Amino acid sequence: MRKKQAKILIVDDQEEILFSAKMILKKHFEEIFTTNDPKKIITILGDNQIDVVLLDMNYRIGFEDGREGIHWLKEIKTLSPKTVVLLMTAFGKIETAVEGMKIGAFDYILKPWDNEKLLSTIDKAVVESRKLNRTSNSEPAPKKHFIGSSQKIKQAYSIAEKVAKTDANVLILGENGTGKFVFAEHIHQHSDRKDKPFVHIDLGSLSENLFESELFGYAKGAFTDAKTDTPGRFEIADNGTIFLDEIGNIPLHLQSKLLHVLQTKKVTRLGESKPRTLNVRIIAATNSDIKAEVANKTFREDLLYRINTMEINLPPLRERKDDIVPMAHFLLKQIGEKYGQNDVIFDTNVAEYMERYPWKGNIRELENKIERALIMSDDNIISVTDLDLLNFEYITTTEEHPLSEIEKNAIEKSLFKNNGNISKTAEELGLSRGSLYRRLEKYDLKIND
Repeated sequence: MRKKQAKILIVDDQEEILFSAKMILKKHFEEIFTTNDPKKIITILGDNQIDVVLLDMNYRIGFEDGREGIHWLKEIKTLSPKTVVLLMTAFGKIETAVEGMKIGAFDYILKPWDNEKLLSTIDKAVVESRKLNRTSNSEPAPKKHFIGSSQKIKQAYSIAEKVAKTDANVLILGENGTGKFVFAEHIHQHSDRKDKPFVHIDLGSLSENLFESELFGYAKGAFTDAKTDTPGRFEIADNGTIFLDEIGNIPLHLQSKLLHVLQTKKVTRLGESKPRTLNVRIIAATNSDIKAEVANKTFREDLLYRINTMEINLPPLRERKDDIVPMAHFLLKQIGEKYGQNDVIFDTNVAEYMERYPWKGNIRELENKIERALIMSDDNIISVTDLDLLNFEYITTTEEHPLSEIEKNAIEKSLFKNNGNISKTAEELGLSRGSLYRRLEKYDLKIND
């Protein structure tokens, strides 16, 4: 596998953390630097063009308030403004990481980390670093997203730009991989809140025991690891937009808690009794048949009414055939830039096969296939074989075969193909592990031991 051209610096006082992180990252990125002494950050930044710093928050025994991490974050942003900083912290210390995000950190990673989440977050940080470098070099920023010219997608974006100027809540409907996050961000960027926070939370991957603390925050002493007062995602999004992704996967008994916040526009942290007033725009998204879930009483009807003042459907890629090939070229250019391979092109017959392929995973599947093909190709021409477009089954949605049945069948086939391996199945389907577990429960699917 070809490594991505990026230089990553890991700063932590624990040698086992440095070793573990380096072992994971060196398989994916060009160059990994480590140090257990934050004072060496200045020298390393001076000698190397570091793209991303993975920065621990604490370095001395007995000093666990994260102040040292904040200090070195400020130093890094002063010395190397184009370097993107990710903060590492334990769950009970999230409040300091949130403070760090307000003064320039890109995101935070919880220790102990999930390897897939770690790599995904660093990937995004590398992309952000490249954007900062382009801007600082006074080059015109490349178009960030592909919209397309098909009638259905143009209609969706037309509605989005109209509703963006209001504070109406928006529900985005669409299959996995149709670009719901990009679409939500587009609405935010075209709203009067564009200079305020855009906070994304994947409700499908959020465990039930973290639901309230993550969304609503908590007071010091609310539970064992609650060392200080900590705002939740709703408070972080105040005056901006919160994007509630995979809202259809919230368990029924937690939906009432979310509904109360949306109705009252107030949030009460765990361990407190006094509510805090919010000014937040709500954008929600789901790939499930939300109205069928209401009919089956697995999703509250009053919550649906609260989130879908405006409902927008994003079409699957197979219904945007005129957009498939132009989008593929757009993605190839972006991915080629990421890997420093700007001369890679598609073989002449690729377009025909792309338009015939059903794209069950939609844009996410198209992007993944192009990235894998670029990594594995032996020359600068990507073939149909490189893209794995030769063997597939057509899918059709009818009254006899609704979308939910297709999704269930796809999960069953993928589980069988991957011998019940959850991580591989989730990756193939373009889902997080948490989202896959929720679907296994939803469709009563069993995993063979």
